[in-house]
Amino acid sequence: MAKVWQRTIHFYLPLWFFLLFLLFPFYWMLVTAIKPDSELISVRFNPLWVNHPTLDHFRYLLGQTDFLKWLWNTLIISGGATAISLVASLLAAYAIQRLRFRGSATIGVSIFMTYLVPQIILFIPLAAIIFRLGLWDKHLALILIYPTFLIPFGTWLLMGYFKSIPHEIEECAMIDGASRIQVLVRITLPLSLPGILSVLIFSFTLSWNEFLYALVFLSSPQNKTIPIGVVTELIRGDIYMWGPLMAGALLGSVPVALAYSFFVEHYVAGLTGALKE
Repeated sequence: MAKVWQRTIHFYLPLWFFLLFLLFPFYWMLVTAIKPDSELISVRFNPLWVNHPTLDHFRYLLGQTDFLKWLWNTLIISGGATAISLVASLLAAYAIQRLRFRGSATIGVSIFMTYLVPQIILFIPLAAIIFRLGLWDKHLALILIYPTFLIPFGTWLLMGYFKSIPHEIEECAMIDGASRIQVLVRITLPLSLPGILSVLIFSFTLSWNEFLYALVFLSSPQNKTIPIGVVTELIRGDIYMWGPLMAGALLGSVPVALAYSFFVEHYVAGLTGALKE
């Protein structure tokens, strides 16, 4: 019994406390999203409970705003940026880690150091480039900008994971007549699936939730993403539409939560392999 109590106090209680702390924002969003306006503006009702739940805020969000358009824009931008970042990170990490040319280690560290540059410093020169290319207020602007901070981290993570794969496997395949590309596609990439999924989830999540660049480069309501559209279209002056705001935040967080829930084991395995670097 002493061991049971000790395990409960030192493991289960902190775990449940952390879980409640982590899930409370989602609970608050859900409660606010299904709470009628009469309860939202009244201090007589319990803020953590709903007496008369309603779906009016979801109806307003889906029927009287461009939320579905924002959702589609976010999917297009996140998917395009993630695809570009994943391909570039794979090729860069494989070349640095496997080809081992002179200065490869320095280049690998330099690429990762660019990830540490604050985004707020870069958006002014990037804005000038986007304006000259004629991509202002277009999705392609964000699809090209997001890889600037996604590729460095993805390259560093895949470099660490490629290092955990024995060189002998590739050497045996090349002795049997396989080319470098065949070794990469048929051997290295399947063995690197956890690391690839980690880069995929990381890139998709950052692209989905990114706020600064989307706020600067997208101005038309129909072109905005979920983080920008919910904030700019549902806050009108000093009027905060808390019900639709929380409904939009809740629906906007569902795809990311689903991605993590399905691939969390591969994500942890990929980060573990990267840390061996």
